[in-house]
Amino acid sequence: MEVRGRFAPTPSGRMHLGNLLAALLAWLDVRSAEGELVLRIEDLDTQRTSGAFAQQLMEDLRWLGLDWDEGGLEPAYMQSCRTAYYEKAFHVLEEKGLVYPCYCTRSERMAASAPHRDDGAVVYGGKCYGLTAAERMELERSGRRPAWRVRCPDREVTLEDGNCGSYAENLARDCGDFIVRRSDGVFAYQLAVVVDDGLMGVNHVVRGRDLLCSAPRQAWLHEMLGYEPPEFFHTPLLLAPDGRRLAKRDHDLDMGALQDQYTPEELTGLLACYAGLLEHPEKVTAKELVSQFSWAKVPKNDIVVCLS
Repeated sequence: MEVRGRFAPTPSGRMHLGNLLAALLAWLDVRSAEGELVLRIEDLDTQRTSGAFAQQLMEDLRWLGLDWDEGGLEPAYMQSCRTAYYEKAFHVLEEKGLVYPCYCTRSERMAASAPHRDDGAVVYGGKCYGLTAAERMELERSGRRPAWRVRCPDREVTLEDGNCGSYAENLARDCGDFIVRRSDGVFAYQLAVVVDDGLMGVNHVVRGRDLLCSAPRQAWLHEMLGYEPPEFFHTPLLLAPDGRRLAKRDHDLDMGALQDQYTPEELTGLLACYAGLLEHPEKVTAKELVSQFSWAKVPKNDIVVCLS
């Protein structure tokens, strides 16, 4: 089967060094297999994203020598233009009796009595699943607008991540019923990304390790919607010296600063060193790395970066 991967950035700011590492590895994963790469613009939240940032990230990818075979600023590859597909998938879940309205406020969801994962994330306990029609009506009369959750089964989903190895979660215990449509009507990332990957034929998903915990629920959603789950490859995160994960909102080592310090070949060499493909940073192009690429070389643990 031909490898079909994707890079799916959110255009909410300039890409930072961590985004670029994931982009390079996604590109190398596809190019080393002579496959196809899709560039998808994940602009679901139109309040936080912009076309200008999307255009900028495309220019930044080209500057680094990372191309794609289809996608970009075309409506078919922009999540903000794909609502009809998410609506259809939502109705499939609805017909299977898998979704229900949730009226819980954020403070109610975050209550100390709520179950928490080891990483501190709240596991929703299904409080609203058993509400009667009369109780739902009363909540809506009080002004509450529901989000919609999918009912997770008491089932362990195991996947073999191409970089991190075996990973499993019991969906009911470790994940809990998760939101697929927000109270403002916007479809949630968890549903949109599955629909997009399924319809676009994506079979290799390369992304940061912070999203590993969402892979089992997404694999299950693929099955519920009639898609074949993709193979997942989760990359190490780049951390600041204080242990923080690099983030756009902090402007940590973003492309604006990086382009002032490095040539494309120098920056690619730095990323390749972090990716385990070079022993030391040296000038190199992305194309020159294709023959050297192997997931066996890529670190599994997060990497602390300290650049002057």
